[in-house]
Amino acid sequence: MVKLGPDVENGAVDAYSGYLPSGSIWGFSMLHESGTGGAPKYGVVSQMPVVGEVANPLIDLGQNRSVNDWLTSLSEDTAAVGYYKSCLDTGVDIEVAATEHAGMYQYTFPSGNASSVVADVSHVLPSFRGLGWGQGYAGGEFSISGNGSSYQGHGVYNNGWNLAPDWTVYFCGHFEQAPSSSKTFIGNDTTIYSYGESSSTNSTYRQGGVFTFGQSKVTSRVGISFISTNKACANVESEIPSGTTLQALVDQAQDRWNVEAFSKVTTSETNTTVLAQLYSYLYGMQLIPSNRTGENPKWTSDEPHYDDIFTFWDLFRCSTALSHVLQPTAYVEQIRSIIDIWRHEGWLPDARSSDFTGRTQGGSNANNVLADAYVKGVRGQVNWTDGYAAMKTDAEITPPNNFDPIANDSSTQEGRGALPDWKRYGYITPHFSRAVSRAVEYSVNDFSLSQVASGLKLTDDHERYIDRSRNWRNHWNPEQTSFNSSGFMVPRFANGSFDYPFDPANCTACYWPDPYYEDTPWSYSFNAHHDIYHLIELSGGREGFLQRLNTFFEPGLYEDNEAFGSTLFNPSNEPAFTTPYLYNFVGRQDLSVKRSRVAAKTYYNAGNGGIPGNSDAGAMQTWILWNMIGLYPMTGQTTFLIGSPWFEHMSINLGENKTLTVTSTGGNADTAYYVQSLKVNGQSWDKAWLTWDDIFANGGKLDFVLSAEPVLWANGTLPPSPASGDTPSGYERA
Repeated sequence: MVKLGPDVENGAVDAYSGYLPSGSIWGFSMLHESGTGGAPKYGVVSQMPVVGEVANPLIDLGQNRSVNDWLTSLSEDTAAVGYYKSCLDTGVDIEVAATEHAGMYQYTFPSGNASSVVADVSHVLPSFRGLGWGQGYAGGEFSISGNGSSYQGHGVYNNGWNLAPDWTVYFCGHFEQAPSSSKTFIGNDTTIYSYGESSSTNSTYRQGGVFTFGQSKVTSRVGISFISTNKACANVESEIPSGTTLQALVDQAQDRWNVEAFSKVTTSETNTTVLAQLYSYLYGMQLIPSNRTGENPKWTSDEPHYDDIFTFWDLFRCSTALSHVLQPTAYVEQIRSIIDIWRHEGWLPDARSSDFTGRTQGGSNANNVLADAYVKGVRGQVNWTDGYAAMKTDAEITPPNNFDPIANDSSTQEGRGALPDWKRYGYITPHFSRAVSRAVEYSVNDFSLSQVASGLKLTDDHERYIDRSRNWRNHWNPEQTSFNSSGFMVPRFANGSFDYPFDPANCTACYWPDPYYEDTPWSYSFNAHHDIYHLIELSGGREGFLQRLNTFFEPGLYEDNEAFGSTLFNPSNEPAFTTPYLYNFVGRQDLSVKRSRVAAKTYYNAGNGGIPGNSDAGAMQTWILWNMIGLYPMTGQTTFLIGSPWFEHMSINLGENKTLTVTSTGGNADTAYYVQSLKVNGQSWDKAWLTWDDIFANGGKLDFVLSAEPVLWANGTLPPSPASGDTPSGYERA
């Protein structure tokens, strides 16, 4: 729950997770969301060291910010798993470490000066985007006790990217050293209105406390809770009792990461740069959602409770599938948690922070996450009667409009806001924002319902939703052309016409009010992954589809995408995640390997800028981890498309004494990566796909032979496409 780290200001730049590589540090706060975009969230319950006495914390705090520009500051920041250190240009060193519900601050001040710490309950991460997504402080309470060495209270905050109403965080802090003075403050901008023993307010004033010490070494322990101040105090006492060293917390965090995360994947690789990538990606993909079991302020339940889902739109394509492989216990807990949210609030969350659902970028993609779990055999503790009822709520009930200023045509909070068109026309008119991208996702959502309905023997529902999953076809305009390809997913009016002016290579701003969200018509026109053979036929058959794929990845073709080689392919946005692997459906597994490997080696590295854009809550990291393994999941299906592994030997601990082992001979990750042959569990394999049961349900082994030259080894049955009917023959041998 606690993610303790620096908050940095650098002009009008949003620090989504608090951190920026340069700028002024203005606090170290307890709560962050890692790897997100959109707008900042949290950055609350902060401390900041100040050299000398503090006459006015609102002024002195600003004057004592670190100018943490790496070109001019005392030294670069230091980060490791479970540890962060900044050397401020005021001469203060600050080191932090954390547990589940508490954090430790360790300060070393310059000798010969008073040492002060400002605890700021009103501190929040701002947004400068002008979209109304900035956070606010709505009031709280701050009191000092324990001879001036302890403080407690709460803060009430609101808004952020998910437009959340008021939410409360309680805190309980202790300094290990006795301060020479301590007092609370309330102020507005730079003016202090109260500076004394305790303070409370329901206003938007700045609020906190100032603690001054006579020594240069100061240590603080702070617990937080979403339930109560007493629980925050209990959290810090149980997790960081007095006398705990910072190094002990770092060791504890690293031991836990090693046991529960990193040791799940072992490899023969000795190249330290590649190993840095592998384990950094494993780290980045597992930072959120946040396990808040026992910290649910809204209802009492025996179910697990997870928050900071940001967002299933980013995660459903390949991230949740990898979480299932690497963290099966937590994965099932998260499935149970979102179903429990539906029980108490009526809707599945597609995004959720501060215990508030919002926002839904496209479809109701929690449906895809549930279906993926179901078809891969997750049963046991999951109540699938409730799970399916939750999915059906999304499919049949239009959520009330929350009148989001950036897209006020329908709900962006939950469910499927454009459902009226979907049910009336079988497509979505431009009356609704994001009409085409929503239609693509609604099709996949309905496919997900069909799969669970089938497993539950709900025959009528299965037929209803498999038929609705084909509605993406109603957006296909065969007359639309671009770069020598014909047929694209386009906006469609209520009268059935496609008379909507647009360029398939361009999605205007590609944002909330537009027909396509965060990617182009070119990209979305590949996204009917459950109905791929019908898509191939609409694209001109096997040869037309091959030409379309090759055009998509051709460098130098599309100057508007200069950052990614002027290709139509944009690796920084999730709608294109699966596209490199679609060659498997037309018998060209070698080209799937080529396109995905070039993307992995071109747009990912072990240094700064090591992923192509925001982490998106680990989505980018999971995409390349699948690339390293040599597989790619088809969400809502048991199918995994076969790529090519990076390592001579990789072992993945699947839990319950099960292991997936992947080996390769004759190749290397940079140049000799084409598959020559494959054995699955010791048996020769001639298909460019396999299933969950083949290698994950009970463990398994993949043995690849690789080379620098491509061969057409996969001449067996093509991958399934459940909404397309029979798998066509001949593609694999063409």
